[in-house]
Amino acid sequence: MLYWVVKAILTPILRVFWRPWVEGLEHVPARGPVILASNHLSFLDSFFLPLVVPRRITFLAKSDYFTGVGLKGWSKRKFFSGVGQVPIDRSGGRASEGALRTGVRVLGNGELLGIYPEGTRSPDGRLYRGKIGVARMALEAGVPVIPVAMIGTFEVQPLGRLVPRIRRVGIRIGRPLDFSRYAGMADDRFVLRSMTDEIMYELMSLSGQEYVDMYAQRRKEELAAAREAQAASAAPADPRPEAGTRSEPDPRPDTGSRSETAARSEAGSRSETAARSEAGSRSETAARSETGPRSENGPRPLQDRRAGDSSPGVPPAGEPPVRRAV
Repeated sequence: MLYWVVKAILTPILRVFWRPWVEGLEHVPARGPVILASNHLSFLDSFFLPLVVPRRITFLAKSDYFTGVGLKGWSKRKFFSGVGQVPIDRSGGRASEGALRTGVRVLGNGELLGIYPEGTRSPDGRLYRGKIGVARMALEAGVPVIPVAMIGTFEVQPLGRLVPRIRRVGIRIGRPLDFSRYAGMADDRFVLRSMTDEIMYELMSLSGQEYVDMYAQRRKEELAAAREAQAASAAPADPRPEAGTRSEPDPRPDTGSRSETAARSEAGSRSETAARSEAGSRSETAARSETGPRSENGPRPLQDRRAGDSSPGVPPAGEPPVRRAV
C-alpha cells in the first residue's frame, strides 16, 4: 500500500522536472515473475524505473539504508520499504547466499525483481563487470531476465553529488533473455559467468556505455586510494610533535652549558699556551747551552774563547774545528 502512495506522490514531481522517456515497455509482462537487470548510474535509478513500469518492482538494496537509529533511521526504513526495496548484506560470503535467497523468494511470489548486476553505482558513468548472482537467481527461480538501460541519470546525479541536476532522462527496455537451456546448472560457475556476460553485453548495447572488464567496487577502491595519496602529498607537514615523541631541543641559550664549555676552552687554551711557552723556553735553553754564553754585543768570536772552554760543539783553543758529515 505504501509503495503506491509514494509512487503517486513522486510521479508528478519526476515527470515535471526530468520528463523521463521510455522505450520497449511492451517487453515487461503484465504478470508473472521476471528479473529486471539494470545498469546503475545514479541513486535516482530506483525511482525512475518504477515510475514508467505499471507493475510493482521490488529492489534488492544495501542494508545501510535500513540500519539507521532514531527518527531519521526510522524514516529511512519506512521510505525505502515504501518504494519497494528489500535490505541485503553485500559483504560477501554467507551474506551473498542470504541475498540470493531473498531474491528467489521475491520471484517465488510472482513479483518483478529489480537488480543491479554491477553491485554498486558506476564511479565514472561506464559499465562495469557484472556479478554472477543475477544469473544464479534466474536459474534457481526459472525466470527470464529483461535488460534495462538507464540513460542520462549519471549526468543528473553522479556518485557523490547531493543535489540532482535538471535534465531529461530515459529508460530503454530490451527483450527478455531466456536461459532455460542452462536449467539445472546453477552451480556451474562457467555457465553463470557466461550468462552474466550476455546480460552485460545487452546492457552495453542498449545504453551505449563503454564497458570495463573489472568490478566497479574495485575501481572505487583504486580511486579512493589515489585521492588519499594525493591529499597526503599535498598536505603540509605538521610542526607540532606527535604524542609520545621527543620534542626538539630548546632554542634558548643554556648559560650553564655554555659557561662550562667556555671554561673548558679557556683552560685548554691556557694549557696549550703554557706548553708552547715551556717548549720555547726549553728550546732556547738548549740552544744557549749548545752555543755557549753570549755577550751583550752578540756571539763571542771563536778566537776570544779561553783555552779551557768546554762548551758543547766548540773545540778547545788552538785545535782546528772538527768537520762532520751531514
